[in-house]
Amino acid sequence: MAMNPILQLTSLNWKNIGLSSFDNLVYIIEVLIAARISYSALIYFLHRLLIKRKGKILLDERKANTLFPLLRSTAFYVITFTVIIHILQKVFHFETGTLLASAGVLGVAVGFGSQSLVKDIIAGFFILFEDQFAVGEYIKAGEFSGTVEEIGIRSTRLRDWGGELHIIPNGKITAVTNYNRGKMRALVDIQVSYDEDLDRAMEVMHDVCNEIQAEFGEKIVEPPTVQGVIQFGERNAVLRVVAYTITNEQWGLERELRRRIHKAFLEAGIRIFQPMVIAEKMKRDKEEEE
Repeated sequence: MAMNPILQLTSLNWKNIGLSSFDNLVYIIEVLIAARISYSALIYFLHRLLIKRKGKILLDERKANTLFPLLRSTAFYVITFTVIIHILQKVFHFETGTLLASAGVLGVAVGFGSQSLVKDIIAGFFILFEDQFAVGEYIKAGEFSGTVEEIGIRSTRLRDWGGELHIIPNGKITAVTNYNRGKMRALVDIQVSYDEDLDRAMEVMHDVCNEIQAEFGEKIVEPPTVQGVIQFGERNAVLRVVAYTITNEQWGLERELRRRIHKAFLEAGIRIFQPMVIAEKMKRDKEEEE
């Protein structure tokens, strides 16, 4: 004959159940605190080892900034998984072997069903292994370009000039243009009217190049050079200046060259090609002829 459910409840030792639940709760809190302390200590150690080296160079800065967030994420997931398995085994007396076996079978099934995810992970591994680019470098990947903020196993984050954040799956990165490896070219083309003395214009540009080299020498790998006339247009000649700079300084040097050349031309009375002015002049000449 089955026992009355009410009698079953009253026959339970609620005091022991309460004490056991309290002990389990305290144990879980202790495990979580220990996991938090272990995670913080590990992150502190990785930060000191990779970022704050105090003169002891283990990796260069860009590699350290690339590996640190990746190792931090890996440590978080490993510690979290370990804590969950430990609590299930010690508190709830769950057979973790069965759970791990099920997770392995599920992982194989997910692997076959999620080929894009596997492709992203493999591509991310080769990006890191081959050192194709690193955190802080400016790259172009397909239609997106920007500064690398984070490289993960599955995706890469790029911050564009406008502030937009592009999250690109690693498997979609088939070709990369890295603007931070080696010397970078600064190129400036100046259009000068045909009725100006081109030799004099190049002399003025040469003087500007010498000034730039004297002031920005620490950023310049190869000094600015006036290459001369590189093209004849319909109403103007094109003069070119080329220099090579350290990483990410080429755009600033180009802007400074244009500004100073324009200022020097104004002081020397050399006119830069102005399509609207010439068009109006031709219109007036035609009207006078008529």
